[in-house]
Amino acid sequence: MMNKRELELYIHIPFCARKCSYCDFLSFAAPERVYREYMDKLIEEICGQSRCFGDSLVTTIFLGGGTPSLLSPELVGELFAMLYQCFDVAENAEITIEANPGTLTMEKLEVYRESRINRLSLGLQSADDQELKFLGRIHSFDDFLKSYQRARQAGFSNISVDLMSALPGQDVHSWKNTLRKVTMLKPEHISAYSLMIEEGTLFYDWYGEGIGVLDGGAAGDWREGQIDLPPLPDEDTDREIYHMTRTFLASQGYERYEISNYARPGFACRHNVGYWTGVDYLGLGLGASSYIGGYRYRNVSDMKEYLSLDLKEAGAAARDIQELTLTDKMEEFMFLGLRMMEGVSGNEFLGRFGRNMWKIYGSVIDGLREQGLIEVSAPQVWLTERGIDVSNQVLSRFLL
Repeated sequence: MMNKRELELYIHIPFCARKCSYCDFLSFAAPERVYREYMDKLIEEICGQSRCFGDSLVTTIFLGGGTPSLLSPELVGELFAMLYQCFDVAENAEITIEANPGTLTMEKLEVYRESRINRLSLGLQSADDQELKFLGRIHSFDDFLKSYQRARQAGFSNISVDLMSALPGQDVHSWKNTLRKVTMLKPEHISAYSLMIEEGTLFYDWYGEGIGVLDGGAAGDWREGQIDLPPLPDEDTDREIYHMTRTFLASQGYERYEISNYARPGFACRHNVGYWTGVDYLGLGLGASSYIGGYRYRNVSDMKEYLSLDLKEAGAAARDIQELTLTDKMEEFMFLGLRMMEGVSGNEFLGRFGRNMWKIYGSVIDGLREQGLIEVSAPQVWLTERGIDVSNQVLSRFLL
């Protein structure tokens, strides 16, 4: 039997019940009739694209957004029926759906299971209802608990919980309280990201450059009316939160396998590990990104344009096509691979690129090792704790 190339699928569902205050993802609220139009076009794209991937074996599928769990059970069932009809999906594929706790029902969960979805990613963010309200989330912590319990009852044995730290008004105590409440439930995976203030978001209007909120001088008009904005945690508090997260989660049996991701043994997210280690991935849907055979591209991000396209031909939605040079690929190997706690391997570098990693990056590696920012045990190189603290600066050193 022919050995097939490994392929990951990412499917973008752009709909959400309400845009969160911090979110800069391609997502928006829309009437339910648009869900049907979009899914019909998405299925058309799936059929068109699949003709180019007959020699590929799909090892992971990730349904992200937006809020994919807003879709009706019927639409999810149709989507996965077409995926299995068009692509060769491995029997042991990791198949994830992102879900908002305020949108899950037992009927949906049962259809997910029938559709071979075996991993649920629940977007909690915080166990503090006041923090959730300020983030613009539509759920409470109690809603999350009910959804989590339903998921277990429906048979899900691989649940990830997304958390966000460095929130306005948050301190180490409130963050640790969130960690305690979540780890008591024993999810298999926890993603713990720090809040980033991104342009184009409500938080940027409140906390962005020139606003002066860190000096305590700003007020904002948020959902509860005109109030003083809580301040963002300072840099020292942010660092304390990060280190406490690693220590606390380790004490609860979670291994950090990537800068912001923790898992019980055997439950690292295979889809994301694929991103960080250079596995080809095909993005389907509005604005979805792909990396195939050394080419990177992104689908159109305008809904009206996407719906108007004839997607029966493969790649019809693709824009901004870029062929990565050897230099591009080597850079990505280093700064994506070094996000992983196991780091990068000189042997794998040689196997992929036919180049000696030490000849290309030896001076950079030596300099960073002298500063205590990376550790080396040939052929492996990885970030130290100090290196993780300043990872953006460290990783930028690997740009050629």
